[in-house]
Amino acid sequence: MFASETWSLYVTILLVVYALIILFFVIRGNLKTKNMDDFAIGSNGFPAWAVGLSLAASMTSAATFIINPGFIALYGFSGIISFGIVMPVAIFTSLIFFTKAFQKHGSTVKALTMAQWIGKRYDSKALTIFFAILSLLLITFIVLICVGLTQIISKSLNLEPFYVLMGLITFVFGYTMFGGANSMVYTNTVQAIIMFVVAVILLASGSEYFSNGFEGFNSLLSEIDPNLTKTTNPESFLFRDYFEIIVCQIIIGIAIVCQPHIITKTLFLRSEKSINQYLTVAIGCMSIFFLVVVVGLYARLTFPDLSLDGTALKMDELVSAYVVKTFTAGIGVIIVAGLISAGLSTLEALIQSLSTTITTDLIAPLSKKEIFNQVGLNKIVIIILAIVSFFLSYDQILDPNVSVAIFAQNGVYAYFAAAFVPVLFGIYFKKVSKNAVFIASFSAVALHFIIYYGRITPYMQEPVNNPGVSVAIAVVASFIIGNSLYLISRKKT
Repeated sequence: MFASETWSLYVTILLVVYALIILFFVIRGNLKTKNMDDFAIGSNGFPAWAVGLSLAASMTSAATFIINPGFIALYGFSGIISFGIVMPVAIFTSLIFFTKAFQKHGSTVKALTMAQWIGKRYDSKALTIFFAILSLLLITFIVLICVGLTQIISKSLNLEPFYVLMGLITFVFGYTMFGGANSMVYTNTVQAIIMFVVAVILLASGSEYFSNGFEGFNSLLSEIDPNLTKTTNPESFLFRDYFEIIVCQIIIGIAIVCQPHIITKTLFLRSEKSINQYLTVAIGCMSIFFLVVVVGLYARLTFPDLSLDGTALKMDELVSAYVVKTFTAGIGVIIVAGLISAGLSTLEALIQSLSTTITTDLIAPLSKKEIFNQVGLNKIVIIILAIVSFFLSYDQILDPNVSVAIFAQNGVYAYFAAAFVPVLFGIYFKKVSKNAVFIASFSAVALHFIIYYGRITPYMQEPVNNPGVSVAIAVVASFIIGNSLYLISRKKT
């Protein structure tokens, strides 16, 4: 038993109240949702501060608050440099680089999804369908969040993960079915505020370990494992050297922005003039959120041998166990609210963007009927996504390959590797051949999976390997291929 009866009672009350608040916004949003345009990007645009908080909430998910700290608990400072410093800086730079141009182009072509934007930008229905198919890879990210949320809720309520997962998926997919963007921006805003408060509480929760300063903190970690305090960790499969820690994370951070639930947030804004405020709010919040990985070190000091009462803890359980063990029921319920918010904010955005893509970009173009109820079809798509997500998530809970994060990274990394060149060239290059874009995108996906599953390069020789290495190579190769084909086509014209 992880939690006391008081803990479980408080969390039960929290879940009921939280659900009622979300349902209020969903009903409010549903009244404004008349068609797929409303579901995808909202009715009349939103304030910049609200969209900024929505981006911060949807970009820093259960991975940031629940899963990634587990890697830091296992591998130490090297993970903090990678996940807490290098990747966030690359993401912020990429956001600034892409956002204004994408908002301008997105408004011009009236795109509801990224697949649609790419297809219209290159005047190619085939590219739209190609990226709609690739977007199915984002189900892996949905699975990661479902697993993370199930872990924290099941530990807090002392319930079997199976029933928690079933209830979670039924509720979240159910309410997303009706609200869409009109409710999501406001629910994300509330969630971001809660997440900010919880991030500060979590970061301060390990203050007792600093009673003898940073050197004392460092010594405590070194006693457990000297590798925890080194800037590289040769015993890990993610942070062995600076290529993995810095180079790969810079490439990933730049390309990761090219995901539909991230880059299309700019289309929610009322005007181009509000972009600076939107970015300031988003980057300010995310700077704090990404630092939450430090909690992984607190968890390792709390569970030096990675076990609780003689039972080994899985990596994905460490933060949940730390929260239940460290905090009283009163403070703990606030922490749980923040962790749930971290997961739901991204989960809502993923369900909304993925279901919209499948409905408008995959099914609608293939349908022989010119006019049909897309909103109704979208609900059916969400139900199917819910069923698939349940079975994949439960499998990851029972038998993860170290962590569900590896499963998710493989899928998500492949998607944004493919999207990077089309988005970059579509914004900043003129007269780009759609064939060049397709070849570059296909090469990115193919190379990522070939390197990873083919165990190519010395980095791919472990029982569990780092998807960051394969995708970094794939993104660079894709850019070189795309740029070469672009230059060749220009010489011919």
